[in-house]
Amino acid sequence: MTGAAVRDEVLAVPFAGGRAGTAPLTWGQRAIWHAIGRTAPNDHYFNLGRVLPLADRGAPVDAGRLVAALTALVLRHEALRTRLAELPDGSPGQRLHGDGRLDLVVREEPDPDRADRTAEELLAELSGHRFGYAEEWPVRLGAVRRAGRITHAVLALCHLASDGHGAEVLVRDLRLLVRRGSAGPACPDTPLDLARRQSGPAAGRRGRAGALGAGPRAGPADDVRRPVAAPRSPAFWTGRLVSAALPRAVDALAAGHGVSGSSVLLTAAAALVAADRGHRAAAIMPIAGNRAAADRRTMVSTLSQDALVVLPLPDDPAGTAVFTDLLPGAFAASLAGYRAASYDPAGWDALLARLARERGTEVHPYCCFNDMRLTERSAAPGGAPDAGELERLRGRTVLDFPATQDRVACRYCLHLTGDDAELTVTLTADTGYLPPEAIHAHLRALEEVVVASAAGAPPRLADLGGLLDRPRARA
Repeated sequence: MTGAAVRDEVLAVPFAGGRAGTAPLTWGQRAIWHAIGRTAPNDHYFNLGRVLPLADRGAPVDAGRLVAALTALVLRHEALRTRLAELPDGSPGQRLHGDGRLDLVVREEPDPDRADRTAEELLAELSGHRFGYAEEWPVRLGAVRRAGRITHAVLALCHLASDGHGAEVLVRDLRLLVRRGSAGPACPDTPLDLARRQSGPAAGRRGRAGALGAGPRAGPADDVRRPVAAPRSPAFWTGRLVSAALPRAVDALAAGHGVSGSSVLLTAAAALVAADRGHRAAAIMPIAGNRAAADRRTMVSTLSQDALVVLPLPDDPAGTAVFTDLLPGAFAASLAGYRAASYDPAGWDALLARLARERGTEVHPYCCFNDMRLTERSAAPGGAPDAGELERLRGRTVLDFPATQDRVACRYCLHLTGDDAELTVTLTADTGYLPPEAIHAHLRALEEVVVASAAGAPPRLADLGGLLDRPRARA
């Protein structure tokens, strides 16, 4: 904030002539609505935000041009004019509106050196409080203006309307609408039509039959089932590791073993959870985009759902198995999990309840993994790194605790963001199950496992527990 220097103007973004209708929630919306309910009143945790710079290229943009582009964006993507609604049977559903008006908050920033920072501050304000799901539009619009020209557009999104991939689609389309007045053909499918199909009998059978296959039967009952300490207040802490070594190491391992970079990191996280809890298998739930079908790739909606990857550890009486031995099998297991990750959440809940009755104990991993980077990316240029280069890059690693939360829907939640230069890994955990020192230990160990493996010295699986116990002075 810039104190008294801040001046905001609120402009109208009207839309009219769109389609209207009601439908149940899609499977993806049901999943996030369940998570929102478990996290409320701190459910702003799920809000998504994007900043689009508009002064970096092309002709200057004024407020009128941005309003016209935003109107076109709202008409193009039905999710942006859809609110939560109660259906006649009392269940939650969605109502698409054909006409209405959104507000655009325009913040003046006379200092060109502060425009980027002001945009981030405005995004934090717009996304920092929960949405009114039934009475508020699921997107909050903002902009930064200097000398009559828009320098940044800001979008704060309700997760009930869009997932991370959908947010990237919105940013791309908004840039094209501002610059060219057109964003090309719209997505052939819509959330409303998808919801109606998924609530039909054929989709219901598939959703119940899918429910992530046999995965829950193969994994441990609960990878984070035993509290180990009195929880802190707030109970959930977020640890953050920012590493310049990880992108190079991940790319090298992925290329050397014919797997994806995301699979490398998921395998490392799962193996460390298993070592920490003393299990012979790890169950972890990565977020699946569910956009393999061509007619959904540019849909703005919440299609993402939890997949389930069960990683069995090999019988290793001699203690000679190393981390990289896990990569081929883990890659295959992750692909199987992603393929089964479009399902009716009610079927998943029923399956877990039935297994809990059979086992006499709760069955749920409570571990999630969310790679928020673009999935279609090539390895960074420069060839395989050597051990010396990786160690020098590790000297720049930063480890801290940037945030705490009163309530989050899972006990271990790993998020990945970044690019070829740096990878940011955040671990949000319930401190009753993973105390702050253990949160940092998992992040340090993740970097250690991946970097050492890329340097040609993969740690033995029998030694992973020791990595979690060993402090590292540099952190």
